[in-house]
Amino acid sequence: MRFIYTMKNVEFNQPTKDMIEKKLSKLDKFFKGNTEAYITVSKIRSQTNFEVTIPYQGIIFRAETLQHDVLASADKATDILVRQIRRNKTRLEKRLHETVAIDYDAGNVDQERVDEELDFKVVKTKKFPLKPMSVEEAILQMNLLGHQFYMFKNAETNEVNVVYVRKEKDYGLIEPEI
Repeated sequence: MRFIYTMKNVEFNQPTKDMIEKKLSKLDKFFKGNTEAYITVSKIRSQTNFEVTIPYQGIIFRAETLQHDVLASADKATDILVRQIRRNKTRLEKRLHETVAIDYDAGNVDQERVDEELDFKVVKTKKFPLKPMSVEEAILQMNLLGHQFYMFKNAETNEVNVVYVRKEKDYGLIEPEI
């Protein structure tokens, strides 16, 4: 696995990078080839925000942690990614048509893995008319409804967009790219 670092308000030495890469190397058993892992480390107050993004055959694996120590963050992010891969084993195999080199037999099969691997079940479907509105109007509507996201038809682009509340309590906009 090849590691690409982005640092924001934080610096650390090569031995620390080596330890991070050793912790993340647990993921090598799931990915074959020269897979790239994008690591973003930033300092938020007294804690370290650690993000790992691994794009692989059209699927993006991602984990984000906030810990006091960068190595603890790397540990936790690795655990999150392993859990994501194991929990979605069957769906990933179907999506990738078993041609991808993800090795799911690496590691032990445990009850948690079996319990987590459930089918997605849609329990409610909601339909509503999409009224053209600005991004600001959509954010206002989302806040008035008390939702974490809101789908709307963007009056400027005439496309369906989604606004959402980010962890930092600011807003995000999702636009389709066709």
